[in-house]
Amino acid sequence: MSGSDDDVLRFVAATFPSVWALEVVIALKRDRRPWTSEELVATLRASELVVSKALDALVAAGIASIDELGAIYLPVNGEVDECVGKAEVLYRSRPNKVRRAIVAASSSSAAAFANAFKLRRDDE
Repeated sequence: MSGSDDDVLRFVAATFPSVWALEVVIALKRDRRPWTSEELVATLRASELVVSKALDALVAAGIASIDELGAIYLPVNGEVDECVGKAEVLYRSRPNKVRRAIVAASSSSAAAFANAFKLRRDDE
């Protein structure tokens, strides 16, 4: 992945379903140890549901792993680790731009899902 903001934003939009997911991965990456769900809830001042959904998304994306000790930052390879690092840097310097990319991606996914259920009048 190149270092351009657009590339980083594409990675962010495709990887993080919410800003909470990005916040969770930043916490896991900052303190590389097993985190319990309760610790993440307290540290991020989030709900259990938000943390649970964020962790599920991070595991599915190959960024974190969960075992009996808790959740840890464990990217599947160096490229993913590098992308997460670039996402964190961009989030720290331009948080609103990163938030907008995440919201836009989730909004377009929700709209596509809703459009799949629209009833269309058959043309005669």
